[in-house]
Amino acid sequence: MAVEHHVMTPPRRQAAAIVSVVALAAAVVTLAVVLAGNLGGLVIGLAGLAVAAAGAWWVITETMPRRAVGAAAMVVGVIVLTIGIAVVVAGAERLLVRLGITLVLLGLGMVLARAALVRDLHHLGALDTPAPAPRKAVLICNPWSGGGKVERFGLVALAEQQGVEVVMLDHGLDLETLARDAVARGADCLGMAGGDGSQALVASIAVEHDLPFVCVSAGTRNHFALDLGLNRDDPRESMAAFTDGVERRVDYATVGDRLFVNNVSLGVYATIVQDEQYRDAKVDTTKTLLPDLLGRQAEPFDLQFTEPDGADVDGAFLIQVSNNPYVIGASFDSAQRRRLDTGLLGVVAVTARTGADAAALMALSAVGQRQRSQSWHEFTTDRFEVRSRSGTIASGVDGEALVLDAPLTFAIHPGGLRLRLPVDNLVAAEARRAREIDVRQLLAIAAGRRRDHPEPVAT
Repeated sequence: MAVEHHVMTPPRRQAAAIVSVVALAAAVVTLAVVLAGNLGGLVIGLAGLAVAAAGAWWVITETMPRRAVGAAAMVVGVIVLTIGIAVVVAGAERLLVRLGITLVLLGLGMVLARAALVRDLHHLGALDTPAPAPRKAVLICNPWSGGGKVERFGLVALAEQQGVEVVMLDHGLDLETLARDAVARGADCLGMAGGDGSQALVASIAVEHDLPFVCVSAGTRNHFALDLGLNRDDPRESMAAFTDGVERRVDYATVGDRLFVNNVSLGVYATIVQDEQYRDAKVDTTKTLLPDLLGRQAEPFDLQFTEPDGADVDGAFLIQVSNNPYVIGASFDSAQRRRLDTGLLGVVAVTARTGADAAALMALSAVGQRQRSQSWHEFTTDRFEVRSRSGTIASGVDGEALVLDAPLTFAIHPGGLRLRLPVDNLVAAEARRAREIDVRQLLAIAAGRRRDHPEPVAT
């Protein structure tokens, strides 16, 4: 949960904020000078990028011979893009100096902004008072997940050393039944060593019984663990939560009555993963199906939704609804979530139907203006509905291929999931939140004004 505190800005953070604002402003001015001096090359480069994107759309959505024409357009676009880059670097020495100055100023501004915005990590560490260890914790393990991470990292032996009961998933066994049986035997904490889909299912049982949940990063991608600030490369670190853990509340989301911790994908991807051949031949299956799904003769996807401003959208070929919004764009943590406690769903949808639409979207995205494209829809909300005239919708729920009844109703549940995490996780979570530079907050700190300051506390 979060507790609001009224605090004065410490002088150290105020000084960091002032220098950060100056450095970032100087970086913007320097970058504007660079862009103005290389406008011709940038226009050529963007034109090449647009042609390449249109060609790529034909390669993806068409069959021969139009696919060959698209491939040729991609080659031409890359050549034009290269010419634009060559024009820009014609005055390479001056350009490199200016870009170097811009990057130094930008880096300095970002580092100091984070120092100004992040709460005192030592103070946060003091809040990490370990919650009482569970008396009867149960860890369910998927032995096949992540290429056999459970065995490779010795998670069963480690759990036994910690006094945690281990339940192994096996062929013919149902994961939900195993979790419910564990609760029936008196489990007061549930853990899952597996992928995101398994994490979501066991977490739903923990939510139902108001039990703490331990996420052990033993899957292949483990997006949930990544966005929690856990070490995906070594699941043994997650196991410390059973004995020396703290509790932290985060949001979870639902589609209908099904819980998800990451996202639900609808449209082209969700349709492709339903195909029986997809698991064994992902590339070939995708290449075969895309022309039928997105080509000139394809029917628009039977998906409809209403944006927060009341505008109706029909025919999106991609809709992704996430438990808290993902970072999208040019950022080192793109496709990640900086927070899991905003109380908001993230919604992204794409409605491009032609190569021209794809070209415009790509060109606008290249200059950070994708929201100006009529093909791009991005917003946050606490509730969302997707409709279909067919009555069913192919869905990918945390990577699981499902067909769900329409309409799909999505909802966010703020602070609804109790997590047991390693003792340093509040610090890791705060460090992730500080990656989001809020200019208004930064200016307020620089001015030394009082401000409301939500602070996570162990529960």
